[in-house]
Amino acid sequence: MKSSDQDLLSERLLFRILTMYYMEAMSQAEIARELDLSTPKVNRLIKAARAQGIVEITVKMPSQHLFALERALEQHSGLREALIVPSLSDNLDLTLQAVGRMGAAYLLEHVRDGNTICISGGKTMNAIVQQLETRQRYNVRIVPATGARHGRYYTDVNNIAAQLAAKLGGQVYPIHAPVLVDQPSDRAALMAMRQINDVLDIARGAQIALFSVGSTIPAVSSYFDLMPPVLFQDDWQALFERSGAIGEMLAYVYDSDGRLCMPQFNDLVVGLTLQELQAIPLTIAVAATAEKTLPIYGALRGGYPKTLITDEQTASGVIALYVGAQTQASNVTEKGEL
Repeated sequence: MKSSDQDLLSERLLFRILTMYYMEAMSQAEIARELDLSTPKVNRLIKAARAQGIVEITVKMPSQHLFALERALEQHSGLREALIVPSLSDNLDLTLQAVGRMGAAYLLEHVRDGNTICISGGKTMNAIVQQLETRQRYNVRIVPATGARHGRYYTDVNNIAAQLAAKLGGQVYPIHAPVLVDQPSDRAALMAMRQINDVLDIARGAQIALFSVGSTIPAVSSYFDLMPPVLFQDDWQALFERSGAIGEMLAYVYDSDGRLCMPQFNDLVVGLTLQELQAIPLTIAVAATAEKTLPIYGALRGGYPKTLITDEQTASGVIALYVGAQTQASNVTEKGEL
């Protein structure tokens, strides 16, 4: 028999083995019996085909592009984990609900009996609590990360914390103080109170922190709903733009590098500091919609969340900011070398 004929027979045998194994889902032992071969030989031929590139395995899933986007965001930002929901609608409420469902599911995956969960206020946090459904009861403590602002469902973090505790079967520890006070001396007085500091100590010892990331755009940001009347002024936009402020977490304002700015407001916050937030083992930031793109980028640059839950469109925007910054840095380096 010519060597070319022998090669063709070998290829035909290999093709039969690969077809039976990968397309007909037969086991290696079944293939060996069918073709009168030894099981080790079948295993050896399959491994060789993989090594030579004869077999290429492709995974195709409806959400595959989202998983790729998650990996890209993790690589750019250093996040431990990114979770992205598809952007299926331009309706902001539907997007918020989808992100809320993901946040609720992620929390249920990670909560354990004995945990303390520290939370912020915000529309996204409210969406998580509304979407959370479980029959299991958890021995947990729920505590706000900041004081509250009464009047709106999403600024009253004590109410959100109470709802979350009721759904999980845990105990809530409210903070009876405003999130933003009129002047720094008011903050110092409140933070010195044992009743407030005791609750914040519980928050400092949390295993999980769940918080929203907000924008500082006056027309859309709920941050301005936290402001006491004495702080209101005519031109917020100009004031925040001059400072470089792009986002807020726990009512603290920061710039695009994640650095705190605008101490005239940050010094008025009653709650955990961002450094104390960062020290909590699992910090989960949840934010959605286009105006959160730059705030999320700044929060990631500051290294505050370990996990981010957001929507597809927003995640793509954050990645674009990272790519743009890297390109700019590369161009500056090249110019310096010329």
